[in-house]
Amino acid sequence: MTPDVSEGLARMRALAASLPDALEAGYRAGRDVSRTSSEDERRVVAVGMGGSGIAADLARGLVDAESAASLSVVRSANLPRAVGPGTEVVLVSYSGNTWETLAAYDAAGRAGARRTVVTSGGQLLERAEADGVASLTVPPGLPPRSAVGHLLGGILGMLDSAFPESLEARLGRAAAAARTRIAAFARRTGPAAALAEKVGSRFPRVYAESSFLPLARRWKTQIEENAKRLAAFDEIPELLHNAIVGWDAVAATEARRSAVLFLEWSEESPLVRSSIAYLHRLLKGRGVVTARVELGPEDRLDALVSGIALGDHVSLFLAERGRVDPYPVDAITRLKASICGKSASAD
Repeated sequence: MTPDVSEGLARMRALAASLPDALEAGYRAGRDVSRTSSEDERRVVAVGMGGSGIAADLARGLVDAESAASLSVVRSANLPRAVGPGTEVVLVSYSGNTWETLAAYDAAGRAGARRTVVTSGGQLLERAEADGVASLTVPPGLPPRSAVGHLLGGILGMLDSAFPESLEARLGRAAAAARTRIAAFARRTGPAAALAEKVGSRFPRVYAESSFLPLARRWKTQIEENAKRLAAFDEIPELLHNAIVGWDAVAATEARRSAVLFLEWSEESPLVRSSIAYLHRLLKGRGVVTARVELGPEDRLDALVSGIALGDHVSLFLAERGRVDPYPVDAITRLKASICGKSASAD
């Protein structure tokens, strides 16, 4: 393994280990900028791309399931036409220079929506300060995908008042549990290494129940950015109405080239769990390598944080197996430079 690969792995593992501290710090910062909203103002639209957008998506699963707010996520420069004075638009760009998010910031202003920005700096923070728009600033200098703790914690802190009870105690417990789990995930004999070994050189597909679909997306994108290989994710039960037909007919030679990871939560409905069990048997019968990954804790927030940490470490073990440096994302940097100029970031 080259020194660059070893150094990149060490840097990314240190960042993955910082998730619990970042989550708590982000939550506290988010609470500081939160504002009381009426019932009519709890329609929240979050805008973000890449590692910034995934933080809002991860928050969505918890917000939609447990709070009085409605959170939707936009991954483009184009806002829904329904956005207006009764909508809160949260613009998330770690770098502050993501062109799609900057365009959405301007569009939200024209629509009369209430805006909040979440960023480490850049043009987005400059515009917010000039316009008197509330801002949550997070520490700079991180790969955007490694800022997920600060961004996710910040968004949850901002929306804390929409939950029946404050998330503070639950988030503290989830962070404490994650510190212990991360030590296990980082071990070469731990569950993350075992899952990476099982995936091997196969094409990884990550399946999860609807409310944990953002977590499946996070696993997919971490594999792509850290391990530099394609991956896919899909939603249960939706895929049982379409993808299952393809799996039922797939040739054995093709099936053996895939590995399917099921992300399962202990509190899923019996129908969902029985559907997963059925699909698991079908895939194994076709020769697909499968793994049922128990997210474990009854607390949805705890399960989410644990799932983020596990997925991050799986992707890093896959990077190690492939002897690639997980730190740089040169393809994104080249794209941004091509369309936005040399100063554009990889957010």
